[in-house]
Amino acid sequence: MKHPNRTCTACVAWMLLALAVFLMTFPPGVDAAPATRYEHPANRVVKDVLPPEMIQGPHFRVENKVVSYGYMNRFTVTSDFGVFEAQGNTALRKLLKEIQAIARLREIRRGDVYADAVKKAGKAPLEFGQNLITDPVDTITGVPRGVHRLIDNVRLNRSTPRGAHDDPRMEQVLSVSAHKREYAAALGVDVYSSNAVLQKELNSVGWAGALGSLTVSAAMAPFGGPAVLALQSSRLAQQMNDLLKTETPARLRQINAEKLRAMGVPADLAESFLSHPAFTPRHNTIIVTSLWALGNAQGRDNFLHLALSADDEESANFYQNMAEIMRGYHEKASPIRQITVSSVLVLARAANGSVLVPFPLDHGVWTERAADITDNFMKGREHQSKGSKPRVELWVTGTLSPLFREQMARRGVKVNENVYRQVELMD
Repeated sequence: MKHPNRTCTACVAWMLLALAVFLMTFPPGVDAAPATRYEHPANRVVKDVLPPEMIQGPHFRVENKVVSYGYMNRFTVTSDFGVFEAQGNTALRKLLKEIQAIARLREIRRGDVYADAVKKAGKAPLEFGQNLITDPVDTITGVPRGVHRLIDNVRLNRSTPRGAHDDPRMEQVLSVSAHKREYAAALGVDVYSSNAVLQKELNSVGWAGALGSLTVSAAMAPFGGPAVLALQSSRLAQQMNDLLKTETPARLRQINAEKLRAMGVPADLAESFLSHPAFTPRHNTIIVTSLWALGNAQGRDNFLHLALSADDEESANFYQNMAEIMRGYHEKASPIRQITVSSVLVLARAANGSVLVPFPLDHGVWTERAADITDNFMKGREHQSKGSKPRVELWVTGTLSPLFREQMARRGVKVNENVYRQVELMD
């Protein structure tokens, strides 16, 4: 079984190349010598990449070989529930929490409380058909995510109150979704995750809750509460967790649309972003909340235009992390005043005179191709007029090689590594 995250190699590779070009656009007045050394991306062993607690634990083991593309790590994880792949450190942290959640959900399904709920559900009216009783997990799993959104949108747009029996099948599907959101919140995982194993387990307990009155508190009671790798407990994380738990996808869309309108984002752009298939309601909500936190910053529509280039879950995570880094810089370093885009890079000008380049990566190396592009670009800059140049700050979620850091120092670029320790990123 493979984890469904796919590698957006071309997307991030072009971003790295554009990063090298941009950094040479703003030399601080000190000529940088041409790079004479370069590096090749090389695979690494897991102990050199991860802390021990992330290498092996209850129900999982990360394989020793870590594939590196020169910017992102790819992990293979063997678990009690199958073999998964995680593209990137952030995706790995998310996966490990999901594995612990799957274990807890399966414990719940083996318990007496769940069995009693199943019996009670068997006596409920068969509004959703016999399959809901004989195979509830696969029946609910077969309802596409788009149907959930469509149903929620219909309910949201109704001008008159809805009766409980207007469409019992619809009510049952919505109830399953609500119970799933509660369990996901209690276990610290993403209810919109593409992890098929997790979704199947959430569907099972969601069904028992919808038709068998299985509450989260009753299901968790025998185990003393949730047990995941690391539950986020900050105020922001808790607020986000509560919002995603209590609000339907349609309501989240409405909340996000209202915030985008207040930010001055054109209606057609907001619609395109909120309807983009690569972004889940969780992605949308975290990105919009991060942009909202930038106060009066101009150019947030520029970021959203760039985000529309996302074509899979990995690139959606990439843009989410970009927005979160900007929010973190705004709150901890200096207010963001203007957001522009250069090629595929986000440039955030701050009140302190710096230009922030937010760039999520695991481990960056100074490649021959990046060096060649930088040198060629510098030749074109030699004849351009001189002038004051802004300070550039490169904030990355992971680390850079010593040579990469050396090249940045030569160019007067201030590098901030491992910003996930300073800026809250929602895994």
